[in-house]
Amino acid sequence: MDFALSQYDGLLFDLDGVLVHVSDPVPGAPEALAKLRSAGVPMMFVTNNASRTGEQVAQLLERVGITAHTDDVITAAQAATAQLADRLPAGARVLVIGSPNLAEEVRTVGLTPIANADDDPAAVLQGLGTNVDWPLLAEGAVALHRGVLWVATNADATLPSARGPLPGNGAFVAALATASGRTPDSVVGKPHPELLRRAAERIGASRPLMVGDRLDTDIAGAKAAGFDSALVLTGATSQEQAAHASDHQRPTFVFADVSALVHGQDL
Repeated sequence: MDFALSQYDGLLFDLDGVLVHVSDPVPGAPEALAKLRSAGVPMMFVTNNASRTGEQVAQLLERVGITAHTDDVITAAQAATAQLADRLPAGARVLVIGSPNLAEEVRTVGLTPIANADDDPAAVLQGLGTNVDWPLLAEGAVALHRGVLWVATNADATLPSARGPLPGNGAFVAALATASGRTPDSVVGKPHPELLRRAAERIGASRPLMVGDRLDTDIAGAKAAGFDSALVLTGATSQEQAAHASDHQRPTFVFADVSALVHGQDL
């Protein structure tokens, strides 16, 4: 399939390995996105990381030279709390296992964040947070044994760092699954489709292109959402791995980097 940007009515970008490497720009990414902006291409920045707010993500992108506004960003935390707001009555209590930013997202949608299972939570919301410790996981286990709704922002086993992979939210989800004998009732982030579908809705796109660097999250998530995808080779996946991808992780296009969106160079 030949690539033509005009086939799509929006672009959905993963961050790390696509536009940034931790806190540095991927070479060529700021220039490519500036050209896409100038051409009026609608875009959203999509991240499974639930520890940062949309504003913090936009600030990170601005620091590396990519124009971004808070409204251009959707996080797994935002999508998860939106789902909870759809499912629970206003003001319902949610036991938050995650960062203070995740608790603030709960407040933003009109729900009440709590940290104690004895405060009668209607749900447990679990997302990445460096503050998550045994006492908080224990509260989550107690609540889950009582049968409350369990929503996880994502199930990524690791997250990237300058020092190598670190435990991601999925590692903590696995701990609670072991302790409770349950699995989450809902996982919102990639490769599950909800985050990408909400991102597309934000820009009014019915045929977006998802641009990512991971087969197991970005590309599989696009497949699950029914979207075409472009894998870039600036992150976690090699061209050889892309060539041997399974059907549910096979990208529509493989690009050396995001500049191919401007120049149309499918590998």
